[in-house]
Amino acid sequence: MQLPTRLLEGYRNFRGTRLPTEQTRYQELAEHGQSPEVMVIGCCDSRVSPEVIFDARPGELFVVRNVANLVPPYSPDGSYHGVSAALEFAIAVLKIKHIVVLGHARCGGVQAYAEDDAPLSPGDFIGKWMSLIAPAAAQVGGRSNRPQAEYLAQMEQASIANSLDNLLTFPRVQALVAEGGLTLHGAYFGVATGELSVRDPATGAFLSIAG
Repeated sequence: MQLPTRLLEGYRNFRGTRLPTEQTRYQELAEHGQSPEVMVIGCCDSRVSPEVIFDARPGELFVVRNVANLVPPYSPDGSYHGVSAALEFAIAVLKIKHIVVLGHARCGGVQAYAEDDAPLSPGDFIGKWMSLIAPAAAQVGGRSNRPQAEYLAQMEQASIANSLDNLLTFPRVQALVAEGGLTLHGAYFGVATGELSVRDPATGAFLSIAG
């Protein structure tokens, strides 16, 4: 069965325009392997592509994406852990120097948690996954008189901070950060505006990057 027409058209455009200018780059990556210095943990939301936002070339970013860009705490219990596996590979094999947790405005996962939506399936995979945001939600507190958009933005940003805290529960991450060999970053992307804000680790505030 053929791929969707849009994907075929996109691939042909890639072959005809971008690939010729980056063919040497792809050959080098194929022969020598990847060696990115930055890992991005982002949301699987189709509007928030790290490679597009950071205008990255092939091989520059090691990206793992999931619903609401969450990082679970260290839990070596023998279960399946996709984010933890990617993190382990990035640190042990790729020797990355930076990890960026990239959140975004209007996150459907955060909204589902805040509004306590009904499960989408008997397994409630999203509900179980989004329970990881509970510490961030407790920090933000109830909505009270805050506008919905403001409340959700605070939840989204608090969740980024919570994921950064969870990264530090991984012994190897904690050790590398203490040694200065690894730096953790929080970033927040405005889908409607295209504005990127970066978390100040000293204050916890998200500061807009000047264009």
